[in-house]
Amino acid sequence: MATDKRKIQEINAGSMADIAFLLLIFFLVATTMNVDTGLARNLPPMPPEDQKTEDMKVKVRNLLPVLVNGRGDILVGRTGEQQIVPIEQLRERAAEFILNAADDENQPEKEEQTFDLPDGSKWTFGVSKGVLSLQTTKETQYQAYIHVQNELTRAINGIRDEVAMAKFGKPFMELSEELRGIVAKAVPMSISEAEPKDMGGRKVWQ
Repeated sequence: MATDKRKIQEINAGSMADIAFLLLIFFLVATTMNVDTGLARNLPPMPPEDQKTEDMKVKVRNLLPVLVNGRGDILVGRTGEQQIVPIEQLRERAAEFILNAADDENQPEKEEQTFDLPDGSKWTFGVSKGVLSLQTTKETQYQAYIHVQNELTRAINGIRDEVAMAKFGKPFMELSEELRGIVAKAVPMSISEAEPKDMGGRKVWQ
């Protein structure tokens, strides 16, 4: 008895590569990519060529080191005076340093500066020379670093709000663009970042 053998038709895959290529192009064109966001910082201007190295150094009293170690501990203060500060207290500690309300000779200096206001008047304000120096180690977790950065930034923004309310009767962000620029100069975002420290595997902090 003869069997009916039917041939299975082959699928023409010649155009599959073209279709895959078109889909890839469509994906690249239609897909939006996440863009890494950074932290805005105003860099200081380049110093004059004839400026001496000694003149460029920040005075010790004007610098508050904030170190985040590999365990996430936040150590605030100069060498030999460091204290572990909870993240909840960091903003207040940083603001107290920048403001130096008691004019402590061991705290930041202030420089009287005069600003021209939009109404034609002048405003003289003692601009703090304090700098918050954020330091990390190579073992510091990125999330801990970001949390500390945020708290230091909030400390500066809090001072800007206080100054804006005292002088203009409005929070910083409710001021006009011109007035915000003036307050930002009176209370600069003085946060510096040092190169990560290499602890060499030693247990430094107890």
